[in-house]
Parts: sequence; C-alpha cells; structure tokens
Amino acid sequence: MEILAFGVQSDEKPLMEKAFEEHHDVRDVRCLDVFLNEDTAPIAAGYEIISSSVNATLNNRVLQTLAAGGTQMIAQRSTGFNNIDLQVAERLGLTVARVSSYSPYSVAEFAWTLAMAVNRRIVRAGNRTRDFDFRLDGLMGRDLHGRTVGVLGTGRIGEAFTRIAHGFGMKLLGWDAVENPACVALGMEYVEKDLLLTEADLISLHVPLLPSTQHLIGADALRAMKDDAILVNSSRGGLIDTEALVVELRAGRFTGVGLDVYEAEAGLFFLDKSLEAVADDTLARLVTFPNVVVTSHQAYYTEDAVAQIIDTTVQNVLDYRAGRRSENVLVPAAART
Repeated sequence: MEILAFGVQSDEKPLMEKAFEEHHDVRDVRCLDVFLNEDTAPIAAGYEIISSSVNATLNNRVLQTLAAGGTQMIAQRSTGFNNIDLQVAERLGLTVARVSSYSPYSVAEFAWTLAMAVNRRIVRAGNRTRDFDFRLDGLMGRDLHGRTVGVLGTGRIGEAFTRIAHGFGMKLLGWDAVENPACVALGMEYVEKDLLLTEADLISLHVPLLPSTQHLIGADALRAMKDDAILVNSSRGGLIDTEALVVELRAGRFTGVGLDVYEAEAGLFFLDKSLEAVADDTLARLVTFPNVVVTSHQAYYTEDAVAQIIDTTVQNVLDYRAGRRSENVLVPAAART
C-alpha cells in the first residue's frame, strides 16, 4: 500500500520515508511539499490513506473530493485538528487520526526562546552587529527572576514551560479548567484569567483552539495586560485577536510579543512568499513593529518531536490497517470489507 503525504518539509521527508520503509504492509510513502487544500485534493485520487499537515484545509469540499477519489483514512501529523471538519468526515465514513502528543519540550523551549528574544532584543542586536553597529542603545531588557509569569493552559507543554519559569525564579500564576498537580508542586497559584492578565509580566499561551478559546486574548484581555508585559503564543494563532493586538502595539504597549502562530497563517506559513506582495495587511503591519518577533510555526520542529510525530503517524496507519482504534482516532473507522 502506498501512502500520499501532503505538506512534507525537506527535513522531514527522509525521516518519514525511512519510518514507513520499516513496515512490510506499507509499500511506500509518496511525499509532497504542497499542502492539502481544495486545489490539491484531486492529487489524492486513488490513495486509500493520505497524511496531512497542520496547515492543511480539510473542509467540506476537500473531504468530499478525497472520499470521491477513494480515500478512506486521513492521518494528520499534528496534535491540533481545528482544520478538519470532523462531522463531514464522519458522514463520509472517513477515518481521521492525529498525533495526540509529542515532545512537550520542543514547544515549551521555543516559547521561552521567543520570550527571551523579545525581552533581550536579540533580533535587533543581531541585525546591528551584521552592520558592525555595536551600540547598546535600545537593547535594554529586564531580569525575569522575581517577576510573574502567567501560563494559560497547564497541560504537558504548559507544565514544561512552567518548569523552566520555576528555574528562572519567577512567581507562577496559572489558568486552566483543571489544575495540574505538578505545577502546583512547583508553587503555581491558579487564578482567574482576568487576574492573571493584570498581574503577569510574561504571559504564554498553551491551550488548544476551540470555539470557546477563539480570541481568548481579545481586545479586552489585551487592554487588561500591563503596558510593559511580554506576550508569547506558540499554540494556535486564533487564540489572539491579531487586529486588536496591532491596535495595542500601535499605541506603544508591550515590551515584546513573540508569535510562532498566526490566525490567518494557512497559505502563508511554510511557504516562500519573499518575492510576492503580501496581501495580508494585518500580518504586514505586525512584522514591522520592532518589539515583535514572528516565526513560521516552528516550535514543534525538533528532531525529537518530528521523529515522534512520524512514528505515531505510522502507528496510526498500521492501527487502521489492522482495524484497531487508539486514543489518536478522532473519527471512528468505517466498517471495512
């Protein structure tokens, strides 16, 4: 059996090919660098199993095209699945699986990388020294030791982020539907979101994107934050109302903002748009602020995490072939003959 994988990065391709080669009942994996969307979905005709990436578009039209072409199983290579219309997939009898978890340290460490980059003006400093400008004007940061961090979402990634914050010697505030005992043991105090926003010097987002968390950080939340706060988002772009964020940045607020995700990133992130005019005015404005660092959804992108993602994807495919159902299955397998 041959698998068709969409949106495979060049670093990821050899790892994926090797992982599938080790299993005799999966003959081959065909890796494409194009992303799955309405334009590319017809390529999947004839493939029973396809694999999608985090920025794939799996709406009604795409799923209809896949099903009509013979696809029966979708193995998404990410934890998030807000890009998949699960109700349509179930109606069409498609099996959908995801990667429930992978290295939480990859994302937590990158979130801290963004926080430190904006706090200590690393990008500006690096650009200056390229021009042999070694002045320190405008590069002053702050000690994080003794300051307050607010962690929205304290699951596996939020916990890993909190452990690093504890190492910095910060006061720990948390917000989540369920308290994490490991975070409490580190000294975290769980509080209401409004109090966290007003008290925290650094706020990091680690919650999934759901209807209830869409624009979790909206205009009111942004206004409630300290003028010199640092905001980091390495989870999902839709957690922040980006237009409202631009309004606050134009007013001169926030020490820094580090974003590895953007709510309209589909069709932009993971692609080379350097020779094109960017039609997204909000993103174009956002990247001009000197206290903002935007990266292209790379927090998960470590050898360790990608290897785990691929291994789980392979196992999802093998489980589907064997008629097994794991915790990774989002839509149950249709009856197979």
